[in-house]
Amino acid sequence: MSFEFFISKRIRLSKAQGIKVSKPILRIAVISIALSIVVNLVTLAIVTGFQNEIRQKVTGYSAPIILTKAGFSSIIECEPIQKSDRITSYLNGLSGINNTNAVAYKPGLIQSSNYTDTIRLNSGKDTIVQKQEVLGILMKGVESKYNWDFISKNLISGRIPKMFGATPTDEIVLSRKICKTLNLTLNQSVSFFFVKEKPIMRKFKIVGIFDTGFEDYDKKMIFCDIRHIQKLNDYGISTTISIDDTLIQNRIIIRADVAGKTDNVSFDWGQGADKYQGKAILTNFIDTTIRVIVYQFDKSSATLMPVDTSIISLHKTNLNSPILLNEEKELTKIASNESGSNYAILLENGELQISVKEGKGTWHKYIAGYEVQLNDWNDHDKIKSELAKHLEMKPTENGDLISVKSIIEQEKDLFNWLSFLDINVAIILSLMIIIGIINMGSALLVMIVVRTNFIGILKSMGATDWSIRKIFIFQAGRLILKGMIYGNLIGLLLYYLQASFGIIKLDPTVYYLSQVPMQLNVIQWLLLNVVSFTVCISALLIPSIVISRISPIKSIKFN
Repeated sequence: MSFEFFISKRIRLSKAQGIKVSKPILRIAVISIALSIVVNLVTLAIVTGFQNEIRQKVTGYSAPIILTKAGFSSIIECEPIQKSDRITSYLNGLSGINNTNAVAYKPGLIQSSNYTDTIRLNSGKDTIVQKQEVLGILMKGVESKYNWDFISKNLISGRIPKMFGATPTDEIVLSRKICKTLNLTLNQSVSFFFVKEKPIMRKFKIVGIFDTGFEDYDKKMIFCDIRHIQKLNDYGISTTISIDDTLIQNRIIIRADVAGKTDNVSFDWGQGADKYQGKAILTNFIDTTIRVIVYQFDKSSATLMPVDTSIISLHKTNLNSPILLNEEKELTKIASNESGSNYAILLENGELQISVKEGKGTWHKYIAGYEVQLNDWNDHDKIKSELAKHLEMKPTENGDLISVKSIIEQEKDLFNWLSFLDINVAIILSLMIIIGIINMGSALLVMIVVRTNFIGILKSMGATDWSIRKIFIFQAGRLILKGMIYGNLIGLLLYYLQASFGIIKLDPTVYYLSQVPMQLNVIQWLLLNVVSFTVCISALLIPSIVISRISPIKSIKFN
């Protein structure tokens, strides 16, 4: 035990002159240190929790890093890219990446079923009205291997959609916010409308309802099978065969309908590829099946590549009957099934049965981009730079140029706001530490003043100024530690209560969260305490200089 520490310990409980004056000041100093620790600990926990919660929600709906076609700022509005085995294998082999998801987006409208509601008229009477609401939404298509951890964590009823079948599933998950707005319930079938050349309607079944508390996304985002979005966006090329409504020169016109990327397309009706999209056949014919092969010119190989095949079968119930025409020379069609793949044309003594087999198309090969989830957000900048170095401006095996984007770029306003919180934390921590330093400096000066005679005696006995300063700094350090213990106990209790019970609530429309978040790891807690103690002790070296100005003769005489 050092000489200074021993003396500091011995005089700690001694009755000194002016003790009645010094005790309240010392207590105030301890309280100020405790309050500084409480405020700093709670502030750090709230800001850390707020930043982490918002970041987790944003990346849960999207991803920290996004790969899209070069030249587009948003994955929602970009042109599609073809799935790349080279990109997938590279991402799977890169450390720090949790998983990679292929996604696609499609904006649309969701329509509620008719429901009754009660409203109050100006006369003061209640009346029952029929309502049917429409809401703009954003459909996010995901694959069967999509990581559902974020949605599962926030799922309040139902389950995750099953997307493992050979055909696209009609199951969807959406937020409680949307369900509340449109009066929707679990397992309900809902109509969606999408804008293409002609508006189309699709029905989906609600199998899961979640609530993330992130209002901006909850009110618009719906998760579905990516195969629906790929078709709705007309990715790649898809073909089908149809019969024109009107005869031309008493001939039926069979036409290949092509959707998607239709540039440099040729059609083979059995006599070689050419530019003719339609084929005419006579009205007097036997049962027949017609096939069309669609080709697209491949610039890399300078050849025509087959991309899709469609088939139509025609069967006449009465081979000798002519086709019945109305006054406008139009064919009279009747549908046989909802999909329109089987229908009939009315004849005088029967009907012409038509069966259409659509081509498989190439839509399933295209996506809006890849979402890259990370193991640790702190690796974001390093992994983004790594991906940009290996993928950007280097065409894939399909000729696509890839752009590597960060969620920070996609959500600039949100992340700028979160970064401002770091400045606020620095200001609050600094102010509270300064307040603690000022109070402890005042307390130290009081301790020195009430023990002026003691300082003079030590100097007369040969003690150096530095040794005497250390005696009082040890005493001040004890007070600082006492205040820090009280502050940590109170701060950690507040942390536990809010983190466990969410006592303080927030408006999610303003703060994106329903309650004040609290997150603090051991390293942050230790660092806060170590820095606070070190800064306070270091700052006390300045007021302790007054000891060197005390004269032994005057101080002893003063006593």
